[in-house]
Amino acid sequence: MRKLALIACAALALVGLAANAAEEAGLRMAPAPDNRLDIASLQRGARDFVNYCLTCHTAKYMRYNRLTDLGLTPAQIKSSLMFASDKIGDTMTVAMREDDAKTWFGNPPPDLSVEARVRGRDWLYNYLLGFYRDDKSATGWNNLVFPNVGMPDVLWQLSGTGKRVEKEFDNEESAEAAAIAVKGLAMVEPTKDHKYTMVSIAPDAPGTMTRAQYEAFVGDIVNYLDYMGEPIRDERIHLGMIVLIFLGVLFALAYALKRDYWKALH
Repeated sequence: MRKLALIACAALALVGLAANAAEEAGLRMAPAPDNRLDIASLQRGARDFVNYCLTCHTAKYMRYNRLTDLGLTPAQIKSSLMFASDKIGDTMTVAMREDDAKTWFGNPPPDLSVEARVRGRDWLYNYLLGFYRDDKSATGWNNLVFPNVGMPDVLWQLSGTGKRVEKEFDNEESAEAAAIAVKGLAMVEPTKDHKYTMVSIAPDAPGTMTRAQYEAFVGDIVNYLDYMGEPIRDERIHLGMIVLIFLGVLFALAYALKRDYWKALH
């Protein structure tokens, strides 16, 4: 029975993955900037995460004192980044209670500690760029990457507002070509009359940042989320390279010993 249960769970997981893949099959996402080694970007991302994300979302598997790895001093962390706690060893939690969050939003906002490892950098980057005005939704917002998401666009004052734009094409190739021409987030959907619609987001009203500035801003937040998902990844990669070099040297010595040994026998 236990084996049957495990098989059933695995089958359900595969069905869920297939459904998600099918849902995002027509989505074309812009690549997220990879600034993992950019300490300045990580510091800005930590600052913006605390100011714009940590008011609702938690990061309960991340401690404030890990930010010292980014070149920040404990004094800087306490004065500029800690608003819901007094101890630098505490995790990144919020003052909002889970019951209140469930009442206000329907569901508590998800914890973001390992969201980058679950979703991926590109998904998070395009999600934050994918909001547009939608008067039919409860929040007044919708998202091209995550349709009908319950989260409103909390960054709209920075980015400005966007609107959904749809263009219809007679065949999939033309729609895909139009999506590629967007050079950013776009989606191709089949219609009921065997045609294809290319969906993108166009600017509607400006914000306090230009498009380039906002993309850099989002890139910094995603960079920090990626770091937060595995803070020791760079150290792990560095250590792995040292181990591989050591094994390579050891292999060379062992091979030379083998050749010398068999030379003596022959």
